[in-house]
Amino acid sequence: MTEPVTIFYLEMLSADQVCGKESSSSQAVLTECADKNFAINRFFYQYVGESWQWHDKLSWRESQWRDYAHRDELKLFMLTWHGTPAGYFELEKHTDGSVEIVYFGLANAYTDKGLGGFLLTQALQQAWAWQATRVWVHTCSLDHPYALKNYQSRGMTLYKTEVE
Repeated sequence: MTEPVTIFYLEMLSADQVCGKESSSSQAVLTECADKNFAINRFFYQYVGESWQWHDKLSWRESQWRDYAHRDELKLFMLTWHGTPAGYFELEKHTDGSVEIVYFGLANAYTDKGLGGFLLTQALQQAWAWQATRVWVHTCSLDHPYALKNYQSRGMTLYKTEVE
């Protein structure tokens, strides 16, 4: 029997709510991937998601990835650590002006470097810089054990919980 999965929905209603965390090293560098290239989105989805059971898009064809990643409503940011890809996040702007953190995470080899709070701070700041009316995300009980705590520590509040 499969154990139930709890989905947590969190939001932030003002940029003033961001409880930022700085990087512990100048070797953590965030870069916006402004040149749309679906292969980069696909790479990070697989690279980061393999540890967290991200399977939904693994069977996507190249055209599906291109349609998804090459939209103006989607932004991709990557985190490098000592020049090596370590994590990423994707932001999606919705028609109501809200910005969703669609994907967020670190590759398994980088989860013990104290980068999660820094990366989430960057995601929130970039979302608000995109003139968000609200920033939101959902995570689940299959995610990293500190994921929910990280979202809440950065100032996001839980507004809905579901069990599947």
